[in-house]
Amino acid sequence: MYPASFRQLQALVLVARHESVARAADALHVTQPAISLQIRTLEENAGMALTRKVGRNIQLTAAGEVMVAFSERILRLWEQAGDELAALQGVTSGTLRIGAVTTAEHLLPPMLVPFTLERPDVRLKLQVGNRAEIVQMLARHEIELAIMGTPPRELRTNAAKFARHPMAFVASPNHLLMKKKKLTLNDVLGANLLVRERGSGTRTAVERLLREAGHPLEFGSEVSSNEAIKRMVAAGLGVGFLSVHACGLEFEAGLLAVLPTPAQPVEADWHIMHLTDQPIPKVAAAFQDFVIEHGQELVRRELEGYYKLLGRQRKRVAAAS
Repeated sequence: MYPASFRQLQALVLVARHESVARAADALHVTQPAISLQIRTLEENAGMALTRKVGRNIQLTAAGEVMVAFSERILRLWEQAGDELAALQGVTSGTLRIGAVTTAEHLLPPMLVPFTLERPDVRLKLQVGNRAEIVQMLARHEIELAIMGTPPRELRTNAAKFARHPMAFVASPNHLLMKKKKLTLNDVLGANLLVRERGSGTRTAVERLLREAGHPLEFGSEVSSNEAIKRMVAAGLGVGFLSVHACGLEFEAGLLAVLPTPAQPVEADWHIMHLTDQPIPKVAAAFQDFVIEHGQELVRRELEGYYKLLGRQRKRVAAAS
């Protein structure tokens, strides 16, 4: 088999990932004919077809699946070699590939900004998705690090806690429940409680909270994004159970407020993790160490306004009771 170029390997990996020549071309910022040429040349070098067209999608042949697996390993090793060479010169560089569940996307900027400002040679590739998507990205080695609430049971990971994760029932400041003196979980459940999809961290937390309190797991609506829940709640269409990290701007703007229930906030742990059997590049290891060392303090600073608001709210509730 004749030697292949890195560009050909990248084209194949992206076509396999997106099942589309057009989307692979967008990812590489080249034209579709350029991607098609790279794949055709690689197939000629391999001496067999690597892809097939099924409807509008591109799928891999058995030979293509083998080639993609080796291509991903080759590209990853090449990048790690560059990182190692940079490390010999005392430079932390390379691409930091990190994935985070949607609830954590508001958490990452306070950590990524100081880390990258001190390391101008580091490039960033951030993937945000639901829990299942981030677990799949980690399993496929598309990311080296993942941030989520609970480590996945289906993968062997090296996970470390780095910060507390507050979650709370929220509503419009004008919602009738905001004026109720003694608010109970029954009141919340009767007010069209909006929650995330099954498997998300906040959904798991609210289910555990209700189960421990002896309440049935009956919700008003299931919504697939934090943004949609926030907009519906701000419009007065119910109450939500969300990560406090995701609501900072809405709290400041007066669009949302924390419901004064006795169990607020519910706290869990944020974890940063990588696959146990997969060595990670030095830049990923450096970021993991940075998060473990500074994550809690950075999160505390971001939530100072929220905890002040919560303190004032608790005083009002105590004075009214």
